[in-house]
Amino acid sequence: MAKTGGNNIKLGLFVMAGLLLLIASFYMIGKSSNLFGKDFEIKARFNNLSGLMVGNNVLFSGLQAGTVKKIDMIGDTVIEVTMQINSKVRPYISKNAQAAIGTEGLMGNKVINIEPAKQPGKKVSEGDMLPAQKLVSTDEMLKTLSKTNDDVAAIANALKQTVLRLDTSEIFNLMNDPQIGLSVKSSLNELNMATKNANQMSYSLNTLVGQIRRGKGAAGVLLTDTLLASNLKHAVADFSATGSNAKNITSKLGTTVNGIDYQLNNGKGPLHALLRDSSITKKLGSSLENLQNGTKGFSDIMDATKHSFLFRGYFRRQDKLKKNNEKE
Repeated sequence: MAKTGGNNIKLGLFVMAGLLLLIASFYMIGKSSNLFGKDFEIKARFNNLSGLMVGNNVLFSGLQAGTVKKIDMIGDTVIEVTMQINSKVRPYISKNAQAAIGTEGLMGNKVINIEPAKQPGKKVSEGDMLPAQKLVSTDEMLKTLSKTNDDVAAIANALKQTVLRLDTSEIFNLMNDPQIGLSVKSSLNELNMATKNANQMSYSLNTLVGQIRRGKGAAGVLLTDTLLASNLKHAVADFSATGSNAKNITSKLGTTVNGIDYQLNNGKGPLHALLRDSSITKKLGSSLENLQNGTKGFSDIMDATKHSFLFRGYFRRQDKLKKNNEKE
């Protein structure tokens, strides 16, 4: 009987030990611990855990990598999280990888996501501190969405009031007036015609400029013909010289007139004697009269000579020769 009782006690102890071992195994599996390998710890610091608790999963590139082992308050705004990571993932995590708090699905448990770094770096070691990346939480998104909805409602209300004021304003009356539409259409047509005319003028002007550049037309010849430009330059120079000569002649003529006027007014020179001295005038008149009388006497002598028997034949021959020349 005593032996049976001892066996029962041993059996009970064995069962209890097995149950304790099974419970410990379940606990370790639930904690995602590596039962046959060595785990290592890394840390990250956050300002807000957004409901993260000890035992939540740690993911690396979306794969299960470990669990949250410990949470410590460093300050009123800093919380340090210690993560227990499977050593098999260690070769793939670098020191510059970033840790961020996320959610399993839309409304699932909180997890820590470790995102690989874009630039290569050294591999993590025991106790390293990963840089934390702040992500927008669902609560913050909902708060922002609520504020956005309020802003949209305020804008919609203001827009509604504006539309109501515009509906009763003169602007809509003008827009609904068919005469205004016809006037605007006519103005647009005239503006279109003016634009076409401006384009035609621009094209014509461009054509004219092109012809001038190619030396066509009077303007093109004047602007491009170097010989004509040289001749025009010489003509301008000659005209300038002619003007200078005319100026000199005018100056000399003025000097001559001043001299004549001085002689007339002051009684010097032959011109004053001819125009102002009466005795000289009388003598000049007498000389002219004598000259006239001498000319008349010479004419009488020539008439007498024509009738003289010595020269009569000569003058007759001259008359015949003159008449023959007139007939021919």
